[in-house]
Amino acid sequence: MSELKWIEKEFQGHETFDGAGVRLKRIFGGPNSYLSTDPFLLLDHFGSDKLEDYIAGFPWHPHRGIETVTYQLEGKTEHEDSEGNRGAIYPGDLQWMTAGSGIFHKEMPKPLNPKDEKENLLSTGMPNSVVGMQLWINLTRKNKMSNPVYRYISGRKVPEIENNTGAKVKIVSGEFLKNLGALRMNDERDITYLDVKMREESSFDFEVKNGYTSLVYVLTGKAMLNGKDPLLKSNAYLFSHSGTKINIKTDQEKTRFILLAGKTIREPIAWYGPIVMNTNDELSLAFKELDEGNFIKNKKPSFQDVD
Repeated sequence: MSELKWIEKEFQGHETFDGAGVRLKRIFGGPNSYLSTDPFLLLDHFGSDKLEDYIAGFPWHPHRGIETVTYQLEGKTEHEDSEGNRGAIYPGDLQWMTAGSGIFHKEMPKPLNPKDEKENLLSTGMPNSVVGMQLWINLTRKNKMSNPVYRYISGRKVPEIENNTGAKVKIVSGEFLKNLGALRMNDERDITYLDVKMREESSFDFEVKNGYTSLVYVLTGKAMLNGKDPLLKSNAYLFSHSGTKINIKTDQEKTRFILLAGKTIREPIAWYGPIVMNTNDELSLAFKELDEGNFIKNKKPSFQDVD
C-alpha cells in the first residue's frame, strides 16, 4: 500500500451570510460533511475591503460542545465573552476558544485605524481590508461540558521555521520538523494547525499520524499534490485516511495554504446552529437552558495568554 495520501474529497465552498450579515465563504460545514472531516466541523473564510460586507459582525451568541479558532489575517476583530474576557485580535493573531459547557461571545470585525497600523507590523492589507478564518473543532463526549477557556495567541509568538526546500511554516499547534506549535496539544486533543507559505519551485513534506483526518485549504496560488493532483486557490482538499505522507510542490507561482490534521473522535453528533452535542436530548436541553436563562454553567473566568 502506498504511503502517500491522495485527495479523497474537494470542497469548493459556497458564498453565504452569517452573524448579523457578514458575507463569507463557507468552505465546509454541516452534519453531512462531518462524516468525513471529523474532528473538524466547519471552516469559514471571511474577507473584504468593503465595510458593508463585515461591519455588522457577529453579535452576542452562544456556543456549547465545541472549540472555535479565529485566525486574523487582515484588519482586526474585537471580541467579548460571558467569562469576562475582552480585547482584539490583530493580523497574525489567533483566538482559540473552548466553549465547553457553554459560553456567550461576540466578534466584531473592524478595519485597522492608524494607531493599529503603526503598532502591528504584520498588517499588509488595504485600509478597510478585513480578512480571517474561523474553524470549528468538535469536543469529545467527556469534554463537551468542560469549563470554557479563552486563549489568546499573539502572532509574534507563533513559531515560524523554514525547511530547506523553500517553504516557511507557522506552527499554531502540533509539530513540524520536531518544532512544537504555540499551543501545546496532548494525545487526546491532538490538532495540527499550520500556515504554510511556499516560494516558486519549492516543496513541502508532512507526515500525518496514522488514521488522522488531514486537509489543506489554499489561500493563494496553486500547487500540486504528489506531483500530479492540482491544489487550487479557495478550495479545500480532504486527504485519504490511508497513507501518512503529504508532498506538495509549487511551479511558477507562490502559494499559501492552511494545513489541518486531527485525531478522529468517532462519536455521534447532534448539531443545530452554534451548539454541537452527542444526542438530540442533549441538544434540546441546551436550547431549553437558553430559554430559561441558565445556559452558562461556569462563573469563573478562564483566560490563557499562550506564550
